Amino acid sequence: MPQATTLRLQIITFELDMIKALLEGSEELEKRIPYRVPADYPMDVYKQFFPYKIERFTGQPEENRWEGLIVHKESRTIIGDIGFKGSPNERGEINLGYSILPRYQGAGYATEAAIGMVDWGLAQPGVQKITATCSLDNHASIRVLQKAGLVQMREDDKKIYWSSPEEVNGPNK
Repeated sequence: MPQATTLRLQIITFELDMIKALLEGSEELEKRIPYRVPADYPMDVYKQFFPYKIERFTGQPEENRWEGLIVHKESRTIIGDIGFKGSPNERGEINLGYSILPRYQGAGYATEAAIGMVDWGLAQPGVQKITATCSLDNHASIRVLQKAGLVQMREDDKKIYWSSPEEVNGPNK
């Protein structure tokens, strides 16, 4: 992922060597990048995927380009992560995921980052549609995905399934 910038945020590629360093601790990652890494980053729900990501990105390095860190520009601090879960599938669909550290939630950062990533993702070759899922009771994510331009496609007893509108992507993309 090329560096993407929004009003308050910078989204940088979360490279394989950075993931490995972070497994050793936030101070290890901080030695390798010009940003502050909070001691509580990453959240456990994200960190549990690091061994899988290391294995996946080692074998398929091109997929690493879809993984990003959210940096608050003014404080130069990592406040979350955002990216797509793998490369586009055979239909050109790519699934968005993100998380913001709790102390930064409620300030519009997730929305700002999601809008930036949706715009960036739809501009990538081979991407026809952005998808996402969230829990039925995750009202904050529901608002983020709505504000990022995704529309609810369906829901089941646990999740809501989202997609970028067809007219945005069109058959000629």
